[in-house]
Amino acid sequence: MRHAPHPFTLRQLQYALAVAETRNFHRAAALCHVSQPSLSAQIAQLEEMLGVTLFERDRRRVVPTAAGEELLGHARQILLAADALLDMAVQLGEPLVGKLRIGVIPTMAPYLLPEFVPALRVRHPDLGVTWIEEKTAVLRGLLGARELDAALLALEPDLGDMAQEILGRDPFVLAMAKGDPLAQRDGPVEIEELSGATVLLLEDGHCFREQALPFCAEARAKEAELRATSLPTLVQMTAAGAGVTLLPLLSLPTENRHGDLAIRTLVAPAPGRTVALLWRSSSPRERSLRALSATLREVYQALEPRLQACLPRRSKGKALGGV
Repeated sequence: MRHAPHPFTLRQLQYALAVAETRNFHRAAALCHVSQPSLSAQIAQLEEMLGVTLFERDRRRVVPTAAGEELLGHARQILLAADALLDMAVQLGEPLVGKLRIGVIPTMAPYLLPEFVPALRVRHPDLGVTWIEEKTAVLRGLLGARELDAALLALEPDLGDMAQEILGRDPFVLAMAKGDPLAQRDGPVEIEELSGATVLLLEDGHCFREQALPFCAEARAKEAELRATSLPTLVQMTAAGAGVTLLPLLSLPTENRHGDLAIRTLVAPAPGRTVALLWRSSSPRERSLRALSATLREVYQALEPRLQACLPRRSKGKALGGV
């Protein structure tokens, strides 16, 4: 490690990465909240100090040179390390202050964020959380690239080198139109009852689909030709009699709030998912994320009475698994 002053600043590296990201000096200046002439002058000074031209410029575009691409990759790592230093300093003081970027999958976001966001605002007013809604594969990529601090996911066996805190269990239930023959029976659904039934599922890429498929295959159910992009679409098509579907219990207070669907639980061991907060094992915000998980777990568990109220009377008390 050198002890002499470096000929560039972290701010100059931020300017350069902003230009690389936006491919435009004007937009980069706006992103960094500085004037364009000031940003341009700092980029020119950085290039002079490094002895390398970082960008090719013409009237229509700005693109990194080959040398610029390589150097900007190192610059990005330097800034990430600086961010990690600040994050560690924050958590060594008070863990739940500052800012966090947390991903959440689409089959959880509409049902958990309305509960989590107000609770965090009340309990941890000095903590700012930016929520990013994406599918599991995208969130895993963002976690690996250090663009997210954590992600709210359904726990899977192949999530790699991730630390985790389990928030709770979310069992699946069978939903169907009220006129469906399966709706005329009582009690948990036996797997044999679904043999030959048409089941509506989400499109590829949703982890909820992957979690539901093994159960449908075991039941010898037929997948409908329609593959929905969201749970609300599944609900509308099911209510219209296009087939039956599996829904996470977590979704029922929202998706069946008008009572358009008949709901039955599934015979044990019922399929379901484990809701968890995950982050990189090397994250400097681990102490913060452990503390955050404790709050989220309390809020999640407080949902149980409302979720139980969405079940048929004979099924209440049987659907929710403990942490």
